[in-house]
Amino acid sequence: MKYPKKQFRIKRHRRVRSKIFGTQNRLRVCVFRSNKHIYVQLINDSINKVVAGFSDMNLGSSKKLKDIEKAREVGLLAGKKFLKLGFKRIVFDRGGYKYHGQVKALAEGLREAGLKF
Repeated sequence: MKYPKKQFRIKRHRRVRSKIFGTQNRLRVCVFRSNKHIYVQLINDSINKVVAGFSDMNLGSSKKLKDIEKAREVGLLAGKKFLKLGFKRIVFDRGGYKYHGQVKALAEGLREAGLKF
């Protein structure tokens, strides 16, 4: 049986999520990519609550950015927002996506902002 790309991602995400858990001290940062946008959320798994979220729609930039540049910018601004909320250490959940391209750029942006994972 041949699986479509989305089903492979969901299967990979379940495998990753079985090993990753966000606690009160170290929240989970989850990444979601759609065809046009990239989203990042800060999640506390112990109480099943989304603490904060950010996406490229919050950039409000008049200049056109390529997808990888946009993802890095989202990582930087989201990282600053998460630091302002008082979270320095996180667990990175790539959402079943391979760690390259936009996901890697977003993670590097979060690290540049000062988050540790």
